Amino acid sequence: MFGLLIAVIYLSFVSLGLPDSLLGAAWPVMNAEMGVPSGYAGIITMVIGAGTIVSSLLSDKMTSRFGAGVVTAVSTLLTAVALCLFSIGTQFWMLVVFAVPYGLGAGGVDAALNNYVALHFKSRHMSWLHCMWGIGAAISPNIMGMALSLGSGWQTGYLVVAVIQFVLTAVIFASLPLWKRARGGAEEESVAQKQPAGAPEDGGTPAREERRRALPLKEVVSTRGAVACFVCFFCYCAVEQTAILWGATYMLGHNSFSPEFVAAFSGMFFIGISLGRGINGFLTIKFSDRTLIRAGSALIAAGVILISIPNDAATIAGFVVLGLGCAPVYPCIIHSTPALFGAEKSQAMIGMQMAFAYIGGLASPLFGALIGATSVLILPAYLAVFLAVMIAMHEIMVVRTAKNKI
Repeated sequence: MFGLLIAVIYLSFVSLGLPDSLLGAAWPVMNAEMGVPSGYAGIITMVIGAGTIVSSLLSDKMTSRFGAGVVTAVSTLLTAVALCLFSIGTQFWMLVVFAVPYGLGAGGVDAALNNYVALHFKSRHMSWLHCMWGIGAAISPNIMGMALSLGSGWQTGYLVVAVIQFVLTAVIFASLPLWKRARGGAEEESVAQKQPAGAPEDGGTPAREERRRALPLKEVVSTRGAVACFVCFFCYCAVEQTAILWGATYMLGHNSFSPEFVAAFSGMFFIGISLGRGINGFLTIKFSDRTLIRAGSALIAAGVILISIPNDAATIAGFVVLGLGCAPVYPCIIHSTPALFGAEKSQAMIGMQMAFAYIGGLASPLFGALIGATSVLILPAYLAVFLAVMIAMHEIMVVRTAKNKI
């Protein structure tokens, strides 16, 4: 039963990644077809971000009441419905409206799944599961690129991904009895046999998902090191989401690529992040989460330098390296949360982390506003600023959480 559950969770992470890269891949064609400015992608992103922030902040209450399985299933269904609605969108305002369920679904599944894995699985699983997110996110641009190449339009690309998402939703709903058994403790005992309680690997803390009180916001924020952690998440997602949303537009302005080529190859970032998280899962066996976060930050810096070089090959390689660098940061910070802040606070902390991550994602529409007054070529400098703050906040978090008593 445990093997089936973890397989479903892996599929859930694939479904989590599928919608994330579609807008960035298709936007150069979408905005031309709808006759709206390029920066309007930021409006859609802001609506999605607002929905994810709301559902992330509610995740502690929802998960404590219904369990991670139900929250994941319903949230995945919401994203599937939103993708289907996008596929019939013909005007910009329609996409703005359809972005509401898109965001609500994404935030709910993200917070619930990440906390569940942080509590019940070793660090390598967190990296491999986020690798599955990267695979889902890498598949979508290729589907969109194929749809555009065949002349089927961006709507077909959204429809194909929506169908895949509905299939994955059905699988998750069918698996709900497995989640209930895990909630009772059967699967956690299987994990505990490999990782005894009291001896967590890299900060992992096996624990049962029990009914518990939802923590007040003030208590979460006042935890030592929490603010630095949240700002670190904000900056990380500012880097990641800006690269995702504007990578294709940057490649068009910086290089001599066609829109069809860019739609497919904007997925190079996701290839890098998927490959990196696959490798990172093995590296967690030897290296700590903290070490891997620092190494990832260095690679992100190298990727930013590469994409700034006015050369086609360097730009493509830069987005791959940027993805490789992003690979360990997100899963390693999340996985270390129960050890740094306490298992009893982990769902509330991860819910807040997700909220700040999605607030950080709103830096991508800010970039859209900036390029209206400047140029898309400022992307490397924009990413570098957020990277510098992210590195500083991570080091502050390390110092402050050293005094937390778990």
